[in-house]
Amino acid sequence: MAKKKQTVEDQNLENVQEALNTTSVWIEKNQNKLTWAVTIVVALVVGALALNTYVIKPKAVEVNDENAKAVAYFMQGDWEKALNGDDAECIGFQTIADEYKCFQSGKLAALYAGVCYYQMGQFEDAVEYLDKFSADDLTIEPAALQLMGDAYVQMEDYAKAVKAFEGAAESGNELIAPMSLKKAGFVYLELGNKAAAKKAFETIKTDYPASTEAQNIEAYIAIAE
Repeated sequence: MAKKKQTVEDQNLENVQEALNTTSVWIEKNQNKLTWAVTIVVALVVGALALNTYVIKPKAVEVNDENAKAVAYFMQGDWEKALNGDDAECIGFQTIADEYKCFQSGKLAALYAGVCYYQMGQFEDAVEYLDKFSADDLTIEPAALQLMGDAYVQMEDYAKAVKAFEGAAESGNELIAPMSLKKAGFVYLELGNKAAAKKAFETIKTDYPASTEAQNIEAYIAIAE
């Protein structure tokens, strides 16, 4: 029995040694390939670090600086210069959004550009730039959607308007959601869809009873009956 056990152990040892020998031979034959593979991986890592250090970070600082210049005009209500720049130091939100769209600050510039276009009455352009904006923020994202809905209303594209308003309402934001639901309700009334309008108004009543929009909401529910 012991001899049989020893034979099995010897066989296993031989199998391990054979596997090791086979691996050694493979490594020896493919040494150049392995070296190149390691070299490529190292080069990619170093390249990524260099890109981040010498390109991405400086660009991020650059786009933040450009945004700050445009924001100054935005706060003054000078939508034209905020959007298109001043032909001097400020390049404007539109250029920032187009040239730095890979950066979060570039996406933020798209939001600002959308607001500027809306204020200037250029609603199609407003929608175009608002649509370029994205952020994991439960206030800014739904606010952008709500403004997009407002732009669609101005263009009398009511189907897209209610879609935008409902998207904003889905955020559950205590301020934006009831506002968007009320806007959606009004648009549904304009479309002649009283059932959808009533549902929007009733959602305000049940889910956001403390909101400003909940005041006199019974009157709007009655209109949608």
